[in-house]
Amino acid sequence: MLDEVLNRLAILMEKSAKIQNELKSALSYPQTVGGIAVVIFLGMTIFLLPTFTGIFDQLDAELPMFTQVMMNISFFLRGPVMPAEDPEAESWLELQNFGIVFFVAGLVGVAFAIATYYKTPVGRFQIDALLLKAPIFGDLIEKSAVASFCNVFGTLTRSGVPILNSMEIVRDTAGNEVIADAIDYARSQIQEGGSISEAFQEKGVMPALAIQMMAIGEETGELDKMLGKVGEFYEDEVEQAIKGLTSMLEPLMIVVIGGMVGSILLSMYLPMFAVMENIG
Repeated sequence: MLDEVLNRLAILMEKSAKIQNELKSALSYPQTVGGIAVVIFLGMTIFLLPTFTGIFDQLDAELPMFTQVMMNISFFLRGPVMPAEDPEAESWLELQNFGIVFFVAGLVGVAFAIATYYKTPVGRFQIDALLLKAPIFGDLIEKSAVASFCNVFGTLTRSGVPILNSMEIVRDTAGNEVIADAIDYARSQIQEGGSISEAFQEKGVMPALAIQMMAIGEETGELDKMLGKVGEFYEDEVEQAIKGLTSMLEPLMIVVIGGMVGSILLSMYLPMFAVMENIG
């Protein structure tokens, strides 16, 4: 059966690569736009806001809370425009001039801490559990994992690989520690005479439709065929979800960029409105 198995493996890898490419394509747009938005926000905060500090001082305007917060952020990232006359304060101001360095270092430190924690068994399990519960992306990750599990497991069992060995192989290709733990539990249940569908139902990591289809496949003795149908169904679900995600993220990113730029402009104009009201 080597030729047949290799043909199934090629089809399986093509489907997996197609889903991954579609997902990368869907995420490339928000990543690019998000990076541009952050650069614009930092540029306006560091270089534009400080120019209004002198204007506000000349107008002797009382800064609203929102404007003061934005000024504090700008002060931290850029440092003061003019050096302090107090020698004791100069050291603090010199430290503030490195605000952007501290900000970037803090982001890198947080990312490194999360990556290090993710490498631990407990951290990987907890973060993967959070990813499955994440809005929008959690459902996409779950459906993609279900499609991958059904396709790989169905191909292995159809090719004559024993179920326990197939479960062990699929566990290593799950891509999510929570789902891998459920596969381990299902494998132990099979060893004790239980069923795959009941094990996954107890863990609650797969959609009800997939579990019901597995149960039907176990009862009829055609689990491999049923898994193939479930895998195809959830592959289509993933493709549709990616298309919907792409169409939804485009206007969402526009709103985010508009909100970031608008917040900076609002912080600059609020004190002017207050001055005009006092003059009137």
